[in-house]
Amino acid sequence: MSSLGMTTEVRSRSELERLQVARLQALLAEVLQRNRFWQSRFAEAGLSATQIKSLADLQKLPLTTKADVLADQAAQPPYGTNLTYDVSAYSRLHQTSGTTGAPLRWLDTPASWDWILQTWRQLFGLMGLRRDDRLFFPFSFGPFLGFWAGFEGANRLGNLCIPAGGMSSPSRLALLQENQTTVVCCTPTYALRLAETAAEQNVDLTKTGVRAILVAGEPGGNIPATRRRIEAAWGAQVVDHWGMTELGPLAIESLDHPGGLYVLETECIAEIIDPQTCKSVSPGEEGELVITNLGRTGSPLIRYRTGDRVCAGVAHDVGAGSTGSDPTTTTPLPKGGRDEFPPFGRGGQGGSRDNVNPSSLQLRPHLLYLPGGILGRVDDMLTIRGNNLYPSALEEIVRRFDGVAEFRIELQTVKAMQHLRIEVEPAAALSGPAIAALTSQIAETIKARWHFQAEVLAVASGSLPRFEMKARRFVRS
Repeated sequence: MSSLGMTTEVRSRSELERLQVARLQALLAEVLQRNRFWQSRFAEAGLSATQIKSLADLQKLPLTTKADVLADQAAQPPYGTNLTYDVSAYSRLHQTSGTTGAPLRWLDTPASWDWILQTWRQLFGLMGLRRDDRLFFPFSFGPFLGFWAGFEGANRLGNLCIPAGGMSSPSRLALLQENQTTVVCCTPTYALRLAETAAEQNVDLTKTGVRAILVAGEPGGNIPATRRRIEAAWGAQVVDHWGMTELGPLAIESLDHPGGLYVLETECIAEIIDPQTCKSVSPGEEGELVITNLGRTGSPLIRYRTGDRVCAGVAHDVGAGSTGSDPTTTTPLPKGGRDEFPPFGRGGQGGSRDNVNPSSLQLRPHLLYLPGGILGRVDDMLTIRGNNLYPSALEEIVRRFDGVAEFRIELQTVKAMQHLRIEVEPAAALSGPAIAALTSQIAETIKARWHFQAEVLAVASGSLPRFEMKARRFVRS
């Protein structure tokens, strides 16, 4: 058992694609000897490993869905048949949150886990992490992959990693300050929760030294209003990240080029398809992200439909025209809005800091770039009075209003008609008339955009739940 390929030194898009094909062929040669799940799927498609000679050949294989994997695990509990080795060879178990149904259980061999940590090494490099950064992880001890992988990945780089599981928000806030944290890793929701806690304790987060908030696990990092609120509260820059328990960590935003995700294509093959026709979309069009991971040999996924909606981008050079300086260094980030952050590698006050993985910077011109990051789920579109909209669009409107501490969206069916109800928890400083004005303004903004009347009502302070992991703010009834 060996982890397949860690090299990131590619000098062109064509070289990257040749590397992907070589890794794919090595993966298939290993997996199809023993893995019953993939043996069956290849047999059903009438294909052998030797017939996959190019990236185009990969499309001869059927797409794989979460439902396929869940059905396999239900038929062969508890782990299913997507195991390349005997269970005794696996050393780690993680599972999905189960937000959209039964959780997926995923096993990793030591070699597959090493691959995951290597992907984090590259992602941290693409992000612009510095060797002197101190990372804070306010997650509880559990089967969630993201915490373990991010923590151990940064730890392997030699960065100081501060665990904060099993603590209250006030205790976490104190620990964060005491250890001079510079990077916080959490969900967007929990970044706002810590900001709320800081306000209650009269702590000015903009003076803590935190320069970046690395967010994942839910929408928010790519929703402008949510992002602005986090950045304003912390005086730090939001960095979005994408990955899945069953796939691994595979995309990240760059500190010096916010607004989209770089897909780590040295470790995966990415496709963007029309979710209805399953055909590839053209650059600039929206579609569903499909991933084949190339190094998680113990339990790989090939042509896996993520269910995530993205815009098809192109290989994107973030440094083009912006700097003539050494691209392997970065400068301390000022405490202003995101537009005030200097381009990566440009000199500035405070001197430069070594990047944790300079080789990752050379990759960026050749990687798939997803402008806007993850735009939503392909299956979460709402149709209300003839309008098609996504929950993320509603969050963007609600988060624009500073007086909103928390919210909940409910889509009700009343006499075969869709009715939108939004519960808003006002900030503690607001009182009667101001609260009434807040709910009215939100309803008016929604009506102006989509031409239907939403029911927006205020609820008591503290009555809506706060979330540490994935937030559940949208329900259907």
